Amino acid sequence: MRSGRTVRDLRRENRTAVLQRLYFDGPLSRFALGPATGLSSGSVSNVVSELVAEGLVEEAGSVDSAGGRPRTLLRVSASSGYMIGVDIGETRVRVELFDVALTELARVEKPLETDGPNRLDRYDVGVVVTHLREGIREVLEEAGIAAERLLGVGIGVPGIVAGTPEDGAVVHGQTIGWDAVPLERLLRESRILPETVPYYIDNGARTLGQAEMWFGAGRGAQSVAVVLFGSGVGACVVGDDMGPARAVEWGHLTVRVRGRRCRCGARGCLEAYAGAEALLQRWAEAGGRPPEGVDEETALTAMLAAAYPAPDATGEGPEPDATALAVLEETAEYLGAGFSDLINLFQPERILVGGWAGLQLGRRFLDSVTAHATSYALAYPAARVRIDLGTLGPDAVTVGAALLPLADFFARGGRPEATEPVEPGPAWRTALRERSVQ
Repeated sequence: MRSGRTVRDLRRENRTAVLQRLYFDGPLSRFALGPATGLSSGSVSNVVSELVAEGLVEEAGSVDSAGGRPRTLLRVSASSGYMIGVDIGETRVRVELFDVALTELARVEKPLETDGPNRLDRYDVGVVVTHLREGIREVLEEAGIAAERLLGVGIGVPGIVAGTPEDGAVVHGQTIGWDAVPLERLLRESRILPETVPYYIDNGARTLGQAEMWFGAGRGAQSVAVVLFGSGVGACVVGDDMGPARAVEWGHLTVRVRGRRCRCGARGCLEAYAGAEALLQRWAEAGGRPPEGVDEETALTAMLAAAYPAPDATGEGPEPDATALAVLEETAEYLGAGFSDLINLFQPERILVGGWAGLQLGRRFLDSVTAHATSYALAYPAARVRIDLGTLGPDAVTVGAALLPLADFFARGGRPEATEPVEPGPAWRTALRERSVQ
């Protein structure tokens, strides 16, 4: 074709359009699929027949029509494929198995622990790969799902992910001590899964953003910036075109020249002031007493309880911990300045806060952060952005990671890559190729 698209491309695009509309807006009838996809009734009928025959689409009841026979409703079959989502977090590796409808079928968590003074020891690559190998095997066994039925494994990691022809996805995680770790190759070499099952490795903030955009507080928006707060800080920017999110190293924007030393080695990064690890350190440096011998989540909960004590039955309560409150109020201003950078640079319609630390902090002082953000940002984009909490909970990174193979499956029209039909080229191409080798 003149546009460079072949008949096979058109078939795949039609299948993709039908699958996506059924997935996000279904159940729908064949009649409703026409306007929803822009396809003719004949094209809809042909595509639906193929998808039903392949077990990707199934009937889901019927609905009355105006003056005619009831119309059969269709939906994407939940058992048409399975995905694994993985979150390599600060303190544990979480592995979850989902069906296509995103029903959680099994979950395993593997702690990342260290007995020594060096926090980077917990991110030993060998330990992480072992956790992944064991976790993937365990969730498949628990759910009774054969590995061959997986659409893929999505993995959210802290850091920048680049690809090479030799190693696949390579992780540059400076804050966890990963320098060009060939994670995809290491997983392949460990033979956890058959060669036909693909891995999709991406930044954790980006997987969170994809989940919020598809199913959470980002639905319906033209552009969204999603920030992920845990021990550190990350962000991504995503649009409404079903395309992938774009990760940005927002936590390493400089908010204070010659400021605190960040985990990445630089000074004055936002993460050095706003991540959970930095917050607890600053509280201790200011004279506070973070609880000892507990994980970061428990310690941050204690800090918030000290700064914002709950009233008793009479409406009275203890005095706030002035040190904890001062650190948190200063943090709100740092975050506001960081949000203003997102507003000025990307002019998003919404900014969403997620991650276990972000949801805890946001419930306490999101209004204060918003006020600081609008005061630091340019007036025009600041007046058009809404700042809110994500709605998918603290574990949304695994959901977003599982969407990576699902999105690719949709893009291929629901066909595994290995079974894409190969159509012959025009006769003249074969004839001229034969002449060239004579």
